Amino acid sequence: MSESNLVARSDVDEEQVSGAEVIAQALKTQHVEYMFGIVGIPVTEIAVAAQKMGIRYVGMRNEQAACYAASAIGYLTGRPGVCLVVSGPGLIHALGGMANANMNCWPLIVIGGSSERSQETMGAFQEFPQAVRSSTYGRPGACYVDIPADFVNLQANVNSIKFMECCLPPPVSMAEPSAVCAAASVIRHAKKPLLIIGKGAAYAHAEEGIRKLVEQCGLPFLPTPMGKGVIPDNHPNCVGAARSRALQFADVIVLFGARLNWILHFGLPPRYQPHVKFIQVDICAEELGNNVKPAVTLLGDINAITKQLLEQFDKTPWQYPPESSWWRTLREKMKSNEAASKELASQKSPTMNYYTVFYHVQEQLPRDCFVVSEGANTMDIGRTVLQNYLPRHRLDAGTFGTMGVGLGFAIAAALVAKDRNPGQRVICVEGDSAFGFSGMEVETICRYNLPIILLVVNNNGIYQGFDADSWKELLKFGDATVVAPPVCLLPNSHYEQVMTAFGGKGYFVQTPEELQKSLRESLADTTKPSLINIMIKPQATRKTQDFHWLTRSNM
Repeated sequence: MSESNLVARSDVDEEQVSGAEVIAQALKTQHVEYMFGIVGIPVTEIAVAAQKMGIRYVGMRNEQAACYAASAIGYLTGRPGVCLVVSGPGLIHALGGMANANMNCWPLIVIGGSSERSQETMGAFQEFPQAVRSSTYGRPGACYVDIPADFVNLQANVNSIKFMECCLPPPVSMAEPSAVCAAASVIRHAKKPLLIIGKGAAYAHAEEGIRKLVEQCGLPFLPTPMGKGVIPDNHPNCVGAARSRALQFADVIVLFGARLNWILHFGLPPRYQPHVKFIQVDICAEELGNNVKPAVTLLGDINAITKQLLEQFDKTPWQYPPESSWWRTLREKMKSNEAASKELASQKSPTMNYYTVFYHVQEQLPRDCFVVSEGANTMDIGRTVLQNYLPRHRLDAGTFGTMGVGLGFAIAAALVAKDRNPGQRVICVEGDSAFGFSGMEVETICRYNLPIILLVVNNNGIYQGFDADSWKELLKFGDATVVAPPVCLLPNSHYEQVMTAFGGKGYFVQTPEELQKSLRESLADTTKPSLINIMIKPQATRKTQDFHWLTRSNM
């Protein structure tokens, strides 16, 4: 071998690679596409290495919002997003996002830097005791990986590093055939059947099978908030507008990736019939039988189990009668509820209410847009009016009821839209209180020029507030810390100026005409993100409900 070849071979053998580069390569090998975080000692080099490896890095303004964004990537793409944080306070800020991901069952990787290994337990810079949690197959969740500072910059021979291949896709498990037969039999004998479609069905990409089951068997269905769009909200079998009536009187309910937790009132009276039969379809065995003993349990992948059920109805065709008294009851209730909502939307007054806002927004929403929403009445009323037509295009406070997720979720959705469907928009609908949790992420939105339209539905408070004149009168009686109700926020705050401060477009609107015009302009302008600050009645509420949203069981 010539001397020059020997030198070249020696250079290859001695090529050095840093710990940060090893981490970035490992993530890339696992098909990780997006990383969110706030850099600092000792993780800055990891972000730089990730970018060199082709991983998209988005610098956020708070670790909590970064963690929300990374978790939403996991839900939207099926591959975990990464949240990169420093140790100590960085990790603490990310815990909210990790808890939210676990409750929502979304894949997430959090990478945190820590002090050097030689300084452990010595009170090193931002040292904090950290645990490692992993989630692989089955129910997804958060995984935390701790990276000591000295490892990030450690140099090693590239040939000494062993990179693992990308892990195989999660195994697809199917339900016991006998249980599938039993479930089909229970459905066939139902007098008042109902399917409930949860976000688990959306994550499982079960939309094609579930829609076929609904149409083939003529069954009414009700989507949970993030189950919206698995089957389009405008499908004739969707009974979302009669939610309370459907839950209260159904005798057989099939749960596709939906849990009998507080969102579904635990499956107990008075929201349900005492002897309703539940068929639970879930990937997680621990979830089966929670709160209510099910008639049938189907453990496994929701998409695979839906196909198993379809096979049963293909063998022996059956359809629920379209003119049954149950369908008549549901349609009548839907009609009356929709009429009540439209009446509220059409009320003429100097200031708008929630229904007025959402009906005008719905008129202009692109059918393929992502809808992100958080807030109290803002989110609850928005669910009933703002329609979704595609799966995995609705993101909101979720199982944990977390406020502050909105802008992180919107940023994640906008990145996915920008990469996979250029021109697709993200409509982020925020209550004024919810917007305040992560409002500085507007700068992140502008820095990356993301296709987001923020709608801040502003009632000057948490649940309710005061108008400017009433606020001035109130302060005559003393200091705000003593006399102002805890739910109040500063009246007429100009949140739109936060957007204009960073180069986006801002609108302050008070009438339906101004709302329509500003939304039309925002949708037409694809060059800048925008924020529309929508003033509504401070005392605006939702229409009268049959039950309180947190119904107490009488059992």
